[in-house]
Amino acid sequence: MAFRIAFAGFNLESVTAVPQIVELAEFERVCVRGAELTERFRGTNTVPGGCLKICEAEAAEFVPLFHTLLGALGPTAVEAVAHYTGEIAEGLRKNGPLDGAILFLHGACWAPGYADVERHVIDAVRAAFPALPIAVALDYHGNIDRETLRGADIAVAYRHSPHIDMGETGERATRALLRFLREGRRPGLAVARPDVVIPSIMSATALAPLASIIAEARAAEQDGDCDISIMAGFSYADSANTGMSVICLDWDGQEAAEAKAQAFSGRLRSARKAIANAIPILSVEDALADIERSPATGRPIVLLEHADRMNDSTHLLRALLGRDVGRVNVPFLLDPETAAQANAAGEGAEIPVALAGKTAPETGGPVEAVARVLWSGPKSFNVSGRYQRGSFVDLGLTALLQIGAVRISVVSHFAFAVDGDPFFIFGERPEDYDVILLRSKTHFRDYYEPLADRILVVDTPDLGPANVRLIPYRQLDTARAYPWSDAPA
Repeated sequence: MAFRIAFAGFNLESVTAVPQIVELAEFERVCVRGAELTERFRGTNTVPGGCLKICEAEAAEFVPLFHTLLGALGPTAVEAVAHYTGEIAEGLRKNGPLDGAILFLHGACWAPGYADVERHVIDAVRAAFPALPIAVALDYHGNIDRETLRGADIAVAYRHSPHIDMGETGERATRALLRFLREGRRPGLAVARPDVVIPSIMSATALAPLASIIAEARAAEQDGDCDISIMAGFSYADSANTGMSVICLDWDGQEAAEAKAQAFSGRLRSARKAIANAIPILSVEDALADIERSPATGRPIVLLEHADRMNDSTHLLRALLGRDVGRVNVPFLLDPETAAQANAAGEGAEIPVALAGKTAPETGGPVEAVARVLWSGPKSFNVSGRYQRGSFVDLGLTALLQIGAVRISVVSHFAFAVDGDPFFIFGERPEDYDVILLRSKTHFRDYYEPLADRILVVDTPDLGPANVRLIPYRQLDTARAYPWSDAPA
């Protein structure tokens, strides 16, 4: 008889300081349930896509409950946490009997009144189903500790940032769960924390020395019967467990899992200063001066406004409008008000805009300008890049604007601009521009590192600073967690 494996995904990366609460309705806008989930995600590079692939390959029945993922926004509404926690439990009851469940959670979902949202969800499922084997798939940027996973039997996280292995992560979680069910023995599951907090911009897994530590983890897996997840954590969600961690799932038992997790945690602790300073960070003026000294020649220069958390910062946009640096593109700038204004005016119209900078004072405030409307209307697409390949993205009402030499796509729903899609959907290419202003942290690297003339990482006074000492933590013990701290491991 085939194993019946339920799947549910409730996923958000929360920036505690963002004023806008992510309400239940926003999760519902992207939520898919039941058979639609199976059809939507089959063949995609996503966690549900990977889970489904292994279930179908190994003759297990994939039982889809729901999937909702919003990427990186602000705090989660308490109502949303309660709703989806309850929906998971109810879905497991209605679809029983089940042999196991896979929960796709971020690890850095933050909501007022919750010490650990993911722990709450896992504990609620465990309380309702004490004997049900539970596997958890997590984001590489999750903040977790052993208490987070106390109700789980299996736990794995993305191994890469950019997250080009989302599908593989679903596969790993599903394979481990099916092995547990077939062999009837629970693997050792250990979590170790080095007490290190790093900015997201330093968490790209190809950067040294982090890359070498991750390579050591892959070698350790070859030498043993285990799965090791090194997690960067998410500095901008304030909790007691904010920061890096290591998960080890080991079929040789708990002692073996603990030893490996502690060993790699120690490696991270020892390398903390180098990890936190892996790449240079420039000021706005220094970055623009660099471009003026050495303009783009055939390939675009990427300006990375990494501290922008909501895709609506205006610090670099304002500076670019006053400089002659060639053809500039600013993809997926979040501003539903301006998108609606442009749509009402129609193509070809010249309109006064107060553009972006509206989600928080730190974003820089709106840019006042006159823009020409090149195109407007609803826009959606399926991702072509490796990160979340095949996923459906709805930008809502969208407008393509021109201000001098700067072209801007203005969207109504937050979306990652990390590959060629923001250009392809308008019949353009990234190579058509001299300068591209992105707001990513690591995901852009998969597509843009081989494409760009060079990448200039720029720090601005926004909500995601490179200097984590500027983050007003309330729950995190910063005396141990800062990367330059000499506190003992």
